[in-house]
Order: sequence, then structure tokens, then C-alpha cells
Amino acid sequence: MCLIKPPVKKNTIPIDLKLHNDIRAMERARFAHQVAEKRRLIKQYKMERERQQKLEEQEEIKSLRKELIPKAQLMPYFDRPFVPRRSEKQPTVPREPKFCIPRHKTIRCCRMSCNDMSGPSQLQHLPSSVEKTEALYKNRVLQ
Repeated sequence: MCLIKPPVKKNTIPIDLKLHNDIRAMERARFAHQVAEKRRLIKQYKMERERQQKLEEQEEIKSLRKELIPKAQLMPYFDRPFVPRRSEKQPTVPREPKFCIPRHKTIRCCRMSCNDMSGPSQLQHLPSSVEKTEALYKNRVLQ
């Protein structure tokens, strides 16, 4: 009785497994590197911009300091007194106050009382305040 040995199996070679976690970790590392590079570039750009801005401000301050140096002013001449001349323009005619009161806006009670009076109206002899101001205005315009 001879025992037959079973055939020897070859050793199994494991297959290279690519897990999703490993792929994701590599992509994440690449992304983190890109983000870090972007942030570094932005920081470098900001520093460069701030440096340029400081240089511009310093140049502006230098120019302002040069302009603000006090300089001697010429003494004005006081030997000829200033005499203002009369304007050659016509005076403006004011819109307000209106010196003419339209007839339809007069007070009715006064008109009726004037009509009710017998004989010549006493108000005709006395100039009203409106007529006085119109006369004063005309005198000023003519002068």
C-alpha cells in the first residue's frame, strides 16, 4: 500500500490590490499640495502689492513735504486804496414778493364795504400798503 502523494500546488501569488482609500489618499495629497502652492502664491502677491503700495506712499509723502515747504509771499501794495466801482449790470427784478395782488384775490368784505359807502370812497384818497411798496420799488429801480 503505497500512498500516493497528492500533487504539489504552486504557491499563490497575491494580486496587487488597489484600494479606493489609497487612491483617494494620493489624490488628496496632490490637492493639498496644489492648495498650499496657491496660498503661497497669493501670499507672495499680497506682500509684493503691499511693498509697492508702501513705496508709492513714501514717494507721495516726499512730494507733499516738498510742496508744503513754506515760501515767502510778496508783500501787498497798500499805497493805492481799493475803491469799488459801481456795477454796469441792470439790477435783477425779484419774483417774490409779488407786489401786485390780482383782483380776484382781494378780500370781498372790504370791496363790499367800499361800495356800500355813500359818496366818494375814502379809501381812494389813502394809498394802500401795496401801492406804497410799489412806489418805493419803482423809485429804487429808477435810481
